[in-house]
Amino acid sequence: MTYKTHGTCSQAIDFDIEERDGVKYVKNVKFMGGCNGNTKGVASLVEGMPVDEVIKRLEGITCGFKPTSCPDQLAKALKEAK
Repeated sequence: MTYKTHGTCSQAIDFDIEERDGVKYVKNVKFMGGCNGNTKGVASLVEGMPVDEVIKRLEGITCGFKPTSCPDQLAKALKEAK
């Protein structure tokens, strides 16, 4: 799935959701744009985590004076996808 971000330096996030035993997991996260090292770090950390856990951990994180961030946008994308 591709999610177009809003209010961040990244323009979009590609990701997959895999379901096993009734639980949805985050796979293959790739940010387009944004702070390269940070977005790669976030993508690596959430790989294989349950979708609900990622949302719980990342939702509401801000970046500087912006009301959102790349991690927050990933949480929004996952909420929309589930």
